[in-house]
Amino acid sequence: MKKSILFDMDGVILNSMPFHVRAWQEALAEHGLRVSDRLLYLHEGAIEPETATAVFSRNGCAITCEGFQEILQRQIEIFTRHYRSSIRPFPQVPKLLEALHASGWRLGLVTSSHVNILKGILPNNIASYMDCIITGDAVKRRKPFPDPYLEALKRMGVSCYEAIVVENAPAGIKAAKAANLPCLALKTTLEEEDLAGADLVVEDHVELKRYLLDRGLKCLP
Repeated sequence: MKKSILFDMDGVILNSMPFHVRAWQEALAEHGLRVSDRLLYLHEGAIEPETATAVFSRNGCAITCEGFQEILQRQIEIFTRHYRSSIRPFPQVPKLLEALHASGWRLGLVTSSHVNILKGILPNNIASYMDCIITGDAVKRRKPFPDPYLEALKRMGVSCYEAIVVENAPAGIKAAKAANLPCLALKTTLEEEDLAGADLVVEDHVELKRYLLDRGLKCLP
């Protein structure tokens, strides 16, 4: 049986979410808007205009789709200018990917981030392990829709029964489950109750490595 793991990037491979949140808060503030950090963590990756405007509107920020696109572009500019150079992989990630690769796993990366953002923050030694990289601008609909994960399965030539997703936020979990993929969730940015849609929640990358190397595809229901 082929073994494939599809990783989210921000909050799973890279310890980047605090910097994305700062950039969002600064971009929103320029428009006189404010939401909690927790809201941004809860809806990480859900940047389809209709999805995002609905989230903001429910939380006291009435934004049109056009207005959201303007704020998103500004968030990208702020992140790129002020925070991109500070992004690093989680310390355990390089050895995790090395061990998985050595054990025969095929690895993929599936992110809502734009390709230009990815090129500026994903180290070459991390990218080199990936058999497939899907960015948000490579598909019609980003997370929480299944399109990114369906595209990854297609490019890697595997079925939903031959792959596992690793996520850290509800939008990514929803995308994985909508693609009929089992999903492990890491508690890097949210608590277990926030990740209830996943098949299994693990504490950190050390526990993730143990599950994947010791139990493989059998680690999930």
